[in-house]
Amino acid sequence: MINDHCGTLLSDCIKTKNLKLGRALHAHLIKTAQILDTFFSNRLIQIYSRCSSLASAGKAFDDLSFKNTHSWNTMISAYSEAGWFETALRLLDKMPEPNLVTYNSIISNLSRNGFSREAVNLFRGVQRKNRSVVLMDEFTVVGLAHASARLAALEILRQVHSVALVMGLDFNRVVCNALIDSYGKCGVPESSHWLFSRMEERDVVSWTSMVVAYARSCRLDDSCRIFDQMPFKNSVSWTALITGLAQNGEGERALSYFRKMMHANSVAANDVTYVSALSACADLATIGRGKQIHCRLVRTKNGSIFGKVFLVNALIDMYGKCGDMKSSMRLFDRTQVKDVVTWNSLINSFAQNGREEESLAVFEKMIRENVKPNDVTFIGVMSACSHSGLESKGLAYYDMMINKFGIVPHSDHYAIIVDLLGRKNRLNKALEIIEKAPDGFDRVGMWGSILASSRVHGNVELASKAAAALFKLEPENSGRYVMLSNIYATAGRWEDARGVRRVMNEMELKKDVGCSWIDFRDVRCVFVAEGELSPELEVIGEVILNLLRHLRGEDPPDAARPSPCALCSVTSSYMARSSCVAASAILMAFHRREWGLRLRYRVC
Repeated sequence: MINDHCGTLLSDCIKTKNLKLGRALHAHLIKTAQILDTFFSNRLIQIYSRCSSLASAGKAFDDLSFKNTHSWNTMISAYSEAGWFETALRLLDKMPEPNLVTYNSIISNLSRNGFSREAVNLFRGVQRKNRSVVLMDEFTVVGLAHASARLAALEILRQVHSVALVMGLDFNRVVCNALIDSYGKCGVPESSHWLFSRMEERDVVSWTSMVVAYARSCRLDDSCRIFDQMPFKNSVSWTALITGLAQNGEGERALSYFRKMMHANSVAANDVTYVSALSACADLATIGRGKQIHCRLVRTKNGSIFGKVFLVNALIDMYGKCGDMKSSMRLFDRTQVKDVVTWNSLINSFAQNGREEESLAVFEKMIRENVKPNDVTFIGVMSACSHSGLESKGLAYYDMMINKFGIVPHSDHYAIIVDLLGRKNRLNKALEIIEKAPDGFDRVGMWGSILASSRVHGNVELASKAAAALFKLEPENSGRYVMLSNIYATAGRWEDARGVRRVMNEMELKKDVGCSWIDFRDVRCVFVAEGELSPELEVIGEVILNLLRHLRGEDPPDAARPSPCALCSVTSSYMARSSCVAASAILMAFHRREWGLRLRYRVC
């Protein structure tokens, strides 16, 4: 009876994590010499493990005169769950006969804590030691599948899949879901779909994993098709599709599905959904829809969005990319707890909007408030220096990043330095930077800056060299061919210009068509260069003429309106030599509404 009562108390301690009572029971077992009982000692190890008192658990384990398999597994599991993997592996080497439970515990915990390579290596070692016995169950497969995906190790994943087939686990739904997800992360959605199509019972995780697998490989039509076929959708499913579309440049489709989700009363958007939708608005520079999402957020969160800094960060970024810096600054100032992303969002927003001095001022304030910058911070700061021609300051920030903050520069930083030097016509120094860039760095941005700077400074030979490098790195980017052709034409090298155009024709490359658009009441009117004339061209022409008259201070002429072609020419010619800031100010005054002008990647 005493033993039963003691066993019950020990079980209660494990459930309630009562360390104080556990220590008292430990003392009682020592006094009554019951500590020699393996069952009681195993329970004590579990209590100490659950209460994160690993030193006491280790002491109870060491004092145990007879250790059974459960004793070893409990102690190894405790160490691995706490992240003490070296200790767990040393104990594993001492264990007389490790079993499936032992290996499952360590492999899954290694995988869960980001030690993917160690998990895979342990499994391989186990397989070598036990050639005749395949030590693997569904938990091992899931852990190893996720580890392989994190390593992007497709061959290892296929080996794990093969062993799962041998063990008859290929129809296990949990295993299939893990494999579908892992093949998707390794960029092989075909294998994901093969597994998906063979599943007898699919749950919402199966469908969502397939949606994500296609989205990761940019097969967005397939991703939408699978999503539309889903018999049941939850918030995770909707968020997975919306995020996939937004991250792959399909902002319009992302917002379309977001609207559908809002109309589906059975499901509610989560924080990640809102962040993805705001990201889509930012990429499209559609401030109207961004404001609608902001209002919905305030309403659904009861005004408590400032308690979640990542939501505020998404809003600051959205308003900044849409050119509304007043709203970005207002949100920034109202945020009590700011992380490095909050600061980065404002720094980059100012830089993208051509307000470089304010961007640098925010950075200096960030340093004064002892907020440690990261690599993204310096991308914004150095870009601001590049745009404003502050060569020495940009290089000083680059040195600060490396020497003061210990941040290792990557390809984006190199590209900005090349751009900074190129703008000052220090092209030879910029070339040295490219040559010194470590192997494996993406050099597209670097050579792109060289090509653009060569065009500005009329260095045709260097432009040819940069273009040749870019043609190898991204052969299907028609913009590079067009720029080189224009550089040759400007220099009077017409035969070379025609040669570039011939290469484009042979490769069937088309020049990217320029376009502009206006958002009005959730409707986007797109104007495409060399496209079809708008059915409302006459009305558009009248508005443009009135604007031109106001800009020039002219009275409306009595003569007939010019032809549509003349209108287009006048408008294009005027905007080419006028300040977009001044033009936008007049537009606002004339129409008594706010206008946002976004030129390429800069908003003004």
